[in-house]
Amino acid sequence: MSDCKAIDWCQPLPAISDKDIAFGANALDFMPTMQEIPDEFKRFNGTSWNKFQVEWFFNGLKSVSFNSKEGVDGAAAFRQLRAIQGSYAPKHEHKEAAIAYLCSLWFDKIKANGKTYK
Repeated sequence: MSDCKAIDWCQPLPAISDKDIAFGANALDFMPTMQEIPDEFKRFNGTSWNKFQVEWFFNGLKSVSFNSKEGVDGAAAFRQLRAIQGSYAPKHEHKEAAIAYLCSLWFDKIKANGKTYK
């Protein structure tokens, strides 16, 4: 897995607004480019984090809890992920890869809909 310090995605953005989440128009500003994302996250269902994104996209999050990595604001991270997930701006493949990659940087594990991702 890549070192987040090399690319500036170690921490979630602190100022994702409710408007950003509701409309997602600026989502491309909240996610790494495809070139910044390691290849392992660019394959459909390639990692457990990709499977989490797919679960979320197709089934929603009926229940979710998470353990964020030390020093990461988990609530801010989830706001940023929600803004990306709800946006029509990025191509779906980019959205999946970005969410999977960011989850790998920000969380030790996520429990969603009765499944554990790490």
